[in-house]
Amino acid sequence: MLDLSLNFIKIIKRNLFPFYKDKKLKFVFKILQQGSAKNVVVARFVGGCVRKHLTNDIIDDIDIATILSADEIKEKFKYTDFKVIDTGIKHGTVTLVSDQIKLELTTLRKDVQTDGRHAEVEYINDWQLDSERRDFTINAIYLDINGKIFDPQAGTVDLKNNNLKFIGDPQKRIEEDYLRIIRFIRFKIMYNSKVEPTANQAIKHNLNGIKQISKERILLELFKILDLKNFINLNDTKSLKELFTRIFPEFDNLERLDRLKKICNHSQITRDILLAVLLIDEKNNYEYFAHKYSISNEIKEKLNLFARDLRLLAEDENFFYKDLEKNIYLKNKNYLINLNIVNFVNNFKFKLNDFSKIFKMILKSKVHLFPIDGKYLMNNGMKEGSTLGRVLKIIEKEWIANGFKISKDRVKEIIKSNLD
Repeated sequence: MLDLSLNFIKIIKRNLFPFYKDKKLKFVFKILQQGSAKNVVVARFVGGCVRKHLTNDIIDDIDIATILSADEIKEKFKYTDFKVIDTGIKHGTVTLVSDQIKLELTTLRKDVQTDGRHAEVEYINDWQLDSERRDFTINAIYLDINGKIFDPQAGTVDLKNNNLKFIGDPQKRIEEDYLRIIRFIRFKIMYNSKVEPTANQAIKHNLNGIKQISKERILLELFKILDLKNFINLNDTKSLKELFTRIFPEFDNLERLDRLKKICNHSQITRDILLAVLLIDEKNNYEYFAHKYSISNEIKEKLNLFARDLRLLAEDENFFYKDLEKNIYLKNKNYLINLNIVNFVNNFKFKLNDFSKIFKMILKSKVHLFPIDGKYLMNNGMKEGSTLGRVLKIIEKEWIANGFKISKDRVKEIIKSNLD
């Protein structure tokens, strides 16, 4: 009930103080407008920030469309507190960064030539033409700094009616950039939208085109899908699940999402948990996924750790019981909470009561802090160096084995036996 009240307050606050009234944004638009006539619209918000403003969602990224070129933007902000970064200069995109805000600005453009992966563009000052090259009507809604909507593709109507609609011919839109198939899935999941039959047919007809897209672009879009609060409900729509599986065949454990829903809401589910739940199995599917998409070492290490500890759990009945405090010290509580979630979801023999019992035990367990450090050892006669680090590990190992206890006399004995 408290969470609902807080969410309601946040929604009221966003209504009373919309994002476009921010002083920093007002300043940016003032600088962009300088040198142009008042009746000329130099810049407008576009894309996700406008959609989220209209649906009362939290706005995390702000995109601005402008008739100015990248060079003109750089010149205008040369003597301000903003730093201009060439984040996508080939596509007319720069990023404005200050201590408090980050904005992506892109010059209006139209596609001159496309090949399904990249587009040759021509920069323009025509807002209508700019809207016609975008993917979906809900992504072609513009908003000026005063809160006035410009909606050349009737995207507000589709957003209100929960329609996901390509701009113009779906076949043509997809052939321009095959990544739009995966973006279609993302928005379909995000809004649980209704889809026109022509869009579904065009997507099925062009699935092979995804092979032309770089693995980096696909992975980035996949992570955005996994981060959606509605992703956990993917199995509720058979056609969408089938489409997702055809594009990402590595995810052949989607039935586990139904088990995950029994114990978690969206706020508790991280991308790491989802990857572990959907990819770790007897076939080491996660290793193939890691190789195929060249995922970061950080994500690879997390998956390896989950896989190793899941195997350990199957062999060691003391992991979450007798050795719980030791494992909390070595791995931390948050990781063990996540491991308990993954173990329950991946192991259909693991009962809900057992999951709940272990979860409560983890929460109640004490977190131990190792009382000895390098300074203590040096104060007791040791010199700085590799030997000190080795002795510290010996003491820590014995401290853990003795139930997180060790006497000062015993520490001095260990130090004495290892002095050069």
